[in-house]
Amino acid sequence: MIWKRDWGLVGRQVVAWMVMLALYVAIIAVASRFLSGTWFYMIIGFVFISAFVQFFFSDKMVQATMKVRVVTEDEEPKLYNMIRRLADEADLPMPRVGIIEHRAMANIPNAFATGRGPKHALVAVTPKIRYLLTDEELEAVLAHELSHVKNRDMLTMTIGSFAVMIAEVILNNSFFIALFGGDNENNGGGMIAYVVMLAVTFVVYILGTLVTQAISRYREFSADRGAAYITRNPDALIRALKKISGSVDAAPAREKREVSGVNSFFIIPAISGESIMELFSTHPTLEKRIENLEKVKEEIQGY
Repeated sequence: MIWKRDWGLVGRQVVAWMVMLALYVAIIAVASRFLSGTWFYMIIGFVFISAFVQFFFSDKMVQATMKVRVVTEDEEPKLYNMIRRLADEADLPMPRVGIIEHRAMANIPNAFATGRGPKHALVAVTPKIRYLLTDEELEAVLAHELSHVKNRDMLTMTIGSFAVMIAEVILNNSFFIALFGGDNENNGGGMIAYVVMLAVTFVVYILGTLVTQAISRYREFSADRGAAYITRNPDALIRALKKISGSVDAAPAREKREVSGVNSFFIIPAISGESIMELFSTHPTLEKRIENLEKVKEEIQGY
């Protein structure tokens, strides 16, 4: 297997972790300055409990959200053997294999990988993707998901979502926090304290969202390259991406909205590219991904 460590992804993940650390510090600083007593300890407790739950149980939460049924080799021998062969090629332990049974995904061909590391990975597919794609194309999609596992970028996405989630909780409850949780003696008790807390939290939310979305877009490029290295067949992934994208675009809008919260996990997001600004998109455009794969194709042919 041709495999190159993507130092661009590594560098971006390091920067993302540093930014997220700064955002966590900002959240705690705001909480300690403008909140008192019970509210302060509630926010800090929420941060640590959320971190613990997300780190150790994020794969289980995604699995439950998407109604993933983990299957055995006896139940799905062809899919299981396909993933085992690709995992061996990528020098990865065998991940758990699952079928996505969420009703909103019945008409949406897709696949995703989750888990905090190679030893805790899950690769899942929708039933439709298995009928839409040829074996070569499905292998390319599965190799893409295994590349996420090998790149360990799923953990970065999980950690990145912490700050955004915490900031969102504070924003959603800011009125009640200001009303009942403010330390009036120390922060002046006025509207200024409330506005400052709201402004800082909003900045944390925006920056956290931008950082995680930027990492999400780049990691898709990296996983596409990884799939091409593993299968030595970038053309198969190009065909698969085109088929999946066309089928996703044709899926009912209501079904796509139901699963929009986990778009960053999918190989193709369940939302049309025109309906979201590229800056906030979890994935690069199909055209850019194909352009990226064409470059990898030339590189592979040079070996």
